[in-house]
Amino acid sequence: MISQKAKYALRALVALARAEPTGQTPTVGEIASGQNIPKKFLEQILLDLKHHGIVASKRGKAGGYMLLKPANRITFGEILRIVDGPIALLPCLSVVAYRRCDDCQDEQSCEVRHVFAKVALASRDILDQTTIADSLAGGDDNPVLRIAG
Repeated sequence: MISQKAKYALRALVALARAEPTGQTPTVGEIASGQNIPKKFLEQILLDLKHHGIVASKRGKAGGYMLLKPANRITFGEILRIVDGPIALLPCLSVVAYRRCDDCQDEQSCEVRHVFAKVALASRDILDQTTIADSLAGGDDNPVLRIAG
């Protein structure tokens, strides 16, 4: 299960992607109220995304937040890793934080690892190929909607 923080981060990015074509830079308050996200929590999330080069802030009367990368280049996997850390369900399957399981005698013959390796590959494939732009697209071509159905 993803954290609430990750879910809020993804929803905030979708809101910013929606605002992009209009040239608007929504404020934290506008995003928070529009996405039903606690404002203080959203401030922390956006600051973290800013430090990772995903969003930028603009000061002044027309200030607010904007995407630094195009929405079609920001993947769900990238955001989940930034916010929640490794995606793998077992430490021995993590790409970015590999660690041998404490109780493991042999990874090659571990039946549990073999099953979860398939899950990890399928999850990574979907998360690393699905972008914020994809989540805005409707219809059957949207991989997010195909999976949910």
